Amino acid sequence: MLDRLQYVKQRFDEISDLIIQPDVIADQKRYVALNKEYKEVKALNEKREEYMNVLGNIDEANEIIADGSDPEMSEMAQLQLDEAKQRLPELEEEIKFMLIPKDAEDAKNVMVEIRAGTGGDEASIFAGDLFRMYTKYCEGRGWRTSVVDMNEGTSGGFKEIIFEVTGEDVYGTLKFEAGVHRVQRVPQTETQGRVHTSAATVMVLPEAEEFDIQIDMNDVRVDFFCSSGPGGQSVNTTKSAVRLTHIPTGLVAQCQDQKSQHKNKDKALGVLRSRLYEQELAKKQEEDAKKRTSQVSSGDRSAKIRTYNYAQGRVTDHRIGMDVFDMDGVMNGKIQKLVDELQLVNNMEKLKEASEIY
Repeated sequence: MLDRLQYVKQRFDEISDLIIQPDVIADQKRYVALNKEYKEVKALNEKREEYMNVLGNIDEANEIIADGSDPEMSEMAQLQLDEAKQRLPELEEEIKFMLIPKDAEDAKNVMVEIRAGTGGDEASIFAGDLFRMYTKYCEGRGWRTSVVDMNEGTSGGFKEIIFEVTGEDVYGTLKFEAGVHRVQRVPQTETQGRVHTSAATVMVLPEAEEFDIQIDMNDVRVDFFCSSGPGGQSVNTTKSAVRLTHIPTGLVAQCQDQKSQHKNKDKALGVLRSRLYEQELAKKQEEDAKKRTSQVSSGDRSAKIRTYNYAQGRVTDHRIGMDVFDMDGVMNGKIQKLVDELQLVNNMEKLKEASEIY
């Protein structure tokens, strides 16, 4: 571990020098990447300094105890030694987790897409519930959310909604929410009290920068149309809504939530860029998951990941076999317990994979 920590110190010194060089500042892609690495390495270097101090305290205490000429000093040294020996293994575990290679995309903002699946109107209502759950969670984290596009359900909720989340380490936190979410409950429209099962699909796309994905606008068909409300009826007479079709891949992105055609086009282009980026990323994640038989990151966007059973007040994450008996809390955005456990399992898998380092 000391060799790894020495490399951390060297890299921290290198990056500290690089990020103030004019040629690096002029290269946006490189500057952004180095700034992100600087934050990570700075935190790790601070842990390295604490680790070296603890080792130094152990050596110093052992010397005083071995000398034994001053009983009072020896007693104080023993206390210092006990404290340092207790802290050392904790610190080693913290450093091991910090040394786990982070996915390059984890620091990115995201586009979240929620689509109603099987279950008709109830599926749309559930998609709306998930949207509320995520916006409440984001609000609690101090992240900003903004709706990019929506198609409202006839009885409430959404047939589809796309929203942007901006903040710190958003993709790294929300990426495990991607997949099929299933709900079991008595719908508002059910008169005989029968439990129905409905579903909604969540996609979490890392927001791609222009330098991540280059789009040739000659490959994009642009259509303008009137924005619509619930049931598809037109809500204005100006064609401000924009639909973009990427001809080589067939991917489509649209936006009708902004007031101007220009802003809608920019937002739709951001969604299209993120979808193209996510398509590339999904292939990589699938390959990585196969290599380490991952529980939490299969790359399969159609996998059933979670069930919300209202009758039992239970939320079950099927990937890690975790039950949370706090339906009201979860639906009001209290999902941190699930997020933490998913990240822990993922980190443990990576730690096992990288164990030869240690």
